[in-house]
Amino acid sequence: MAGGAETVAAEAAAAGAHGGGDLLNIVVLLAAAVIAVPLFRRLGLGSVLGYLAAGLAIGPYGLQFFHDAQSIIHVAELGVVLFLFIIGLEMQPSRLWSMRGEIFGLGLMQVGLAIATLVWVGIALGYPVTASFVAGTGFVLTSTAIVMQMLEERGQMGLPKGRRIIAILLLEDLAIVPLLALVAFLAPGGAEATLADRLTSVGIGLAAIAVLVVAGRYLLDPMFRLLARFGAREVMTAAALLVVLGAAVLMQAGGLSMAMGAFLAGVLLSESSFRHQLEADVEPFRGLLLGLFFLGVGMALDLEIIARNWVVIAISVPAFMILKMAVIYLVARLMKADRAEALERAVLMAQGGEFAFVLYAAATQFGILEPEWNANLTAIIIVSMVLTPLMIILHDRLAPKAGTSLEGVEEAHGLSGRVLLIGFGRMAQIISQPLLARGHAISMIESDPQMIRDAGQFGFKVWYGDGTRLDILHAAGAASADLVVVAINDAAATTRIVELMKHEFPLVPVLARAFDRQHSLDLVKAGVDYQLRETFESALAMAGEALSRLGEPPEEVAEMIASIRGRDAERFALECVGGTVEAGVGLIIGNKRQAEPGH
Repeated sequence: MAGGAETVAAEAAAAGAHGGGDLLNIVVLLAAAVIAVPLFRRLGLGSVLGYLAAGLAIGPYGLQFFHDAQSIIHVAELGVVLFLFIIGLEMQPSRLWSMRGEIFGLGLMQVGLAIATLVWVGIALGYPVTASFVAGTGFVLTSTAIVMQMLEERGQMGLPKGRRIIAILLLEDLAIVPLLALVAFLAPGGAEATLADRLTSVGIGLAAIAVLVVAGRYLLDPMFRLLARFGAREVMTAAALLVVLGAAVLMQAGGLSMAMGAFLAGVLLSESSFRHQLEADVEPFRGLLLGLFFLGVGMALDLEIIARNWVVIAISVPAFMILKMAVIYLVARLMKADRAEALERAVLMAQGGEFAFVLYAAATQFGILEPEWNANLTAIIIVSMVLTPLMIILHDRLAPKAGTSLEGVEEAHGLSGRVLLIGFGRMAQIISQPLLARGHAISMIESDPQMIRDAGQFGFKVWYGDGTRLDILHAAGAASADLVVVAINDAAATTRIVELMKHEFPLVPVLARAFDRQHSLDLVKAGVDYQLRETFESALAMAGEALSRLGEPPEEVAEMIASIRGRDAERFALECVGGTVEAGVGLIIGNKRQAEPGH
């Protein structure tokens, strides 16, 4: 990476000497991204494919604004480094420890089986055993940049299935170190390396990790606390980048992965009070550099090599990708993932990754791969990276949607509780407590099977049922209930349930959770007997606490809160008559006059 940075710096200096061509290149990169990415996202093709297409368009085989794509890739790999730092910030040590089974169990199983399978492909294509091992292993190392970006765009970073993919990526990142050592060992004369040399390398790596852990534990948080006193935002940003890049350089010096260094730095800072600020400071650089990385990959797509060796590439790409997908799917199913998750993981991780470039370059340097083989394998990796966004689009459009598993769940039938509680989320759980404490029989229905299973672990009996269906309301005992409480996390569905109840069971009182003032108005129109905005009373309680801490007497605080509650009720009455939330605007206490000069 350092060599790439030096190359880019040299090119920039040369460009400066030629009348500011350097600035023109930056403008071209930004313009390509600004045009292509929104267009591709508008077409439903995703931002990654947009970056790749833009890179191909402005690269050596397009408009030829750039001729050295590898230099851009090397520098832009910092985007991957920053990405893993942000992931680390979300991974408290306890959470990371809880993932150890997935990292070293699921990760090792997938990597080991995939290597064995893909090595066979290389041998079948006529490569020597050693070269086949390097080629197959390189393809096993999934693109962290592409997968992380896809997970983020799909909103799956924080989901269990997203965390399992992240665990595998972390194991692959760890694997690059022993794999590079193995490449050196497999090289002609590599077996001659002494045991002392190997132990020294391991010792240096462990020392680098120890230094980073000690610094993160005892130095980083005090450093940020000291810098925060000066109040200079740009210094905090510089410090955040210093920590990320410093950790990356330290790990690289110890023979380890730069990305892993940044990830460990993030984990060590995950419990810091400055975590959110660090994330905000680093995020813009991460986004820009990651976009630059994808642009570089698009530029690096060597159409001449593809044209010259199209038969080998045309066979190798689908062979590698299909077999890797098959292995990933098999491992996922063996580890108890359902079919939908296993298939989605296989498609997301089907491509080779950026670490393969490093592995193939090292193998070429040690004489394991011929330069022509390196070029072919690099082209195969890049083509697989380009195809992945397209495969994901096809998956999302063609794959059968995951069905709802009702294992361990009973459907609502013949319920007869005095109270029918529809929904069992956070609000419903709290509502249930006073009612149950007074001995009232409650029938509870919920449409999320996992929520039902979780509730069972805490002593609740919840039945499966969709309250927007009339047959389910009958089965849940709505006709004989003394009261129905709607507390689901869906405004439109809540309104629909109230309408159904009032049409079919007009004598049964209905209480409902409202999301905002407009939703409250909709519920009133639907005939609800009582509605409460979900944040209203908690906000008043918070305001009362704020007044108390400002020194207001308790009796005056209570009087003021009661006054505001009455004022809000009056305002809502006007809104019900007027039909809009603007009808009672005159009762809002604003601060505009307070903020004017002289007040």
